[in-house]
Amino acid sequence: MKTRLVVVATAVASALTLSPSIFAQTDLPEPVRVPAGHNAFMTAVGAGDLTYECKTNAAKGGAMEWMFVGPEAKLTDAKTNKEVGKYYAGPTWESMDGSKITGKQVAVAPAAAGNIPMQLVKTEPAVGSGSMTGVTYIQRVNTKGGVAPSDACTAATAGQKKTVPYKADYVFYKQ
Repeated sequence: MKTRLVVVATAVASALTLSPSIFAQTDLPEPVRVPAGHNAFMTAVGAGDLTYECKTNAAKGGAMEWMFVGPEAKLTDAKTNKEVGKYYAGPTWESMDGSKITGKQVAVAPAAAGNIPMQLVKTEPAVGSGSMTGVTYIQRVNTKGGVAPSDACTAATAGQKKTVPYKADYVFYKQ
């Protein structure tokens, strides 16, 4: 009986990891919850690279550190595993149908060690008509990897860029 329960619990946990749209908002940290009245309509898995550059951070008194430059990832539908678009600097999410949205980060919440944080983005109106039309919020959850390089960032390495692989689920909402 114990073996069967472990297998079932593992299967349920795996399903939750792959399909974050089945999460209740209360399962997520408060800062990244979507306001009431917005409904998930698509979950896409983003897989690609985040680019960091070694440079001076004026906000931290001129300390040298790896600073985020931008993402480049392919988006695949979490249910069908078919490519549905791409994610790149802006931040911009672009559908295969040509419609695209940009947005501004509203909040972040810590993820497990070694993973970029969860994120909530409020979108700007879509460019073009298509699947991105009407998207109001995007959640980034189930993050894997993507943190800044652990290599030293010094005056000698200033200007160097490094890419770091990452994976995350993006849940798209409409009102």
